[in-house]
Amino acid sequence: MTSTLQPARAAEVEQRPGRWLALSVLVLAVLLVAVDATVLGLATPFISEDLRPSGTQLLWIGDVYSFVIAGLLVSMGSLGDRIGRKRILLGGATAFGAVSVLNAYAATPDMMILARALLGVAGATLMPATLALIRNLFHDPRERSLAVGIWGATASGGTAVGPIVGGLLLEHFWWGSVFLINLPVMAVLVLVGIKTLPESRNPDPGPWDLASVVLSLVGVIGVVYAVKEAAARGFTWPVLATGLLGAAALYGFVRRQLTLPKPLLDMRLFRSRGFSGAVLADLLTVLGMSGLVFFLSQYLQLVQGRRPFEAGLFELPAAVGAVAAGLLAGRAARRFSVRTVVSGSLAAIGLGLAALTTLSGTTGYPLLGTSLLVVGVGAGFSFTVTADVILSSVPKEQAGAASAVSETAYELGAALGIALLGSIVTGVYRGFTGPEGTPSAARESLGGAVEVAAGLPARTSEALLHAARESFVHGLHLASGAGAAVLLATALAAWFLLKGQKL
Repeated sequence: MTSTLQPARAAEVEQRPGRWLALSVLVLAVLLVAVDATVLGLATPFISEDLRPSGTQLLWIGDVYSFVIAGLLVSMGSLGDRIGRKRILLGGATAFGAVSVLNAYAATPDMMILARALLGVAGATLMPATLALIRNLFHDPRERSLAVGIWGATASGGTAVGPIVGGLLLEHFWWGSVFLINLPVMAVLVLVGIKTLPESRNPDPGPWDLASVVLSLVGVIGVVYAVKEAAARGFTWPVLATGLLGAAALYGFVRRQLTLPKPLLDMRLFRSRGFSGAVLADLLTVLGMSGLVFFLSQYLQLVQGRRPFEAGLFELPAAVGAVAAGLLAGRAARRFSVRTVVSGSLAAIGLGLAALTTLSGTTGYPLLGTSLLVVGVGAGFSFTVTADVILSSVPKEQAGAASAVSETAYELGAALGIALLGSIVTGVYRGFTGPEGTPSAARESLGGAVEVAAGLPARTSEALLHAARESFVHGLHLASGAGAAVLLATALAAWFLLKGQKL
């Protein structure tokens, strides 16, 4: 399934002198989302100390953004195809900046969860629009591969900028300041984007079907919520009922798309083995990595006792590796084949995660830094190539919906990864044996244990912290091992699903 532009029109678009300047605006939107995602991990210990969330509330703060954004991405991508991708991108960026202020000044755990959910609504408009506009700006396959590589490299660069800038802010200001750094990026994006971005939309989109929107939102949130709760508390009747409701809504969504003359999402896209294989690879890759990413900052700060800025610097190799790999990914896929690059990259991530099962409270940086570099290089190659495969598999008129599927896989994988692997860490942690009379707050989270220990006698404090940190690291071992197994299995699946796929 490929785009069929007239040659003259294709040449006109490919020679558009402002397309690279327009790309610079699009990557600002990617930077906005990437920075926000990474600073949350750094700020989590401070949020725990100030807002005193329970362990469950802390997981909701971490993953409700992904739940909401995953439920709305397809709807927002399709809306952008209909009303204009430039319009929805700039409107979403403005809302993202405004809701970031609400995140910064949240005064209770419930308010923080609500603010993260609203940020998910705004964030759902950004990523599909950026990829869809790239698909419509760059029709030459080599130029598009480079553009997607820059897009991916910026996302990875944001994961590096976020912890460093966030670490500096956390050492000098309160935790809410890490969300306010979204504001200047948003302002530049909107002001420059108004003048440089071309508008594009599907010329014959059909109506935006609200029933499909509701079914998509209810289905994704219902299923993910059920998985999260089942992992944390086991199967109960309310959890099972929620999961069945979500599954029924997703089934209804698929059936409705197959009957609508102009569906929100053309299900025929999944007939392409390359498209389906790339989407599945993205989902499982992010699932395998997310639990580690969410808890790594806590490990560096609360187990190894590093300052926030230092913790941010320690996570830098992953982002550097991903940036470099993203810029080279298109060339590598053409030289060695798509499936070789994607499968090899996923296997490398799996091995990098497996190495982290040897971490302890005193592990030196060479092992951690090398593992993060391997994970970053693998992720940079894999995500860039799969994004290019997804974009090149669809007509440009459906670029928004297809990009939304790609991003839905990413966000759904992140939500499920935090829910499943995060629940492993949380479940193991809560079982630690501390000194007699250890307060229940110390078992809710490692941040809670550190706060409790500060008010105890020295010997009792030391015993509590030792037990809590050992238990946390043990949970991290299990989560890293599970993530490694998922990545290695995904590498094998990608080898078969992406056979014969070209860019």
